[in-house]
Amino acid sequence: MTKAELIAEIAKKSELSKADTERALNAFIEVAKKTLKKEGKLALAGFGSFVVSKRKARKGRNPQTGETIKIKAKKVVRFRAGKALNEKL
Repeated sequence: MTKAELIAEIAKKSELSKADTERALNAFIEVAKKTLKKEGKLALAGFGSFVVSKRKARKGRNPQTGETIKIKAKKVVRFRAGKALNEKL
């Protein structure tokens, strides 16, 4: 599902205009980014939680040349589905 499709579905279910829905979704995304950067965790009851974790530096391989390369350590966002979401799947 693309962002445009998500906006259309939310607009239909909430009876909001697509423009209002897009503004709300963009606001959620911005708040989520700031919260994850500042606190490292965003929990949505009944859905799941987004958690920032650290990925260690590691060695990898360039698939074109087979050359060994170093991959730098970095922070990544992981999603952990909540119980209610897992039961729906």
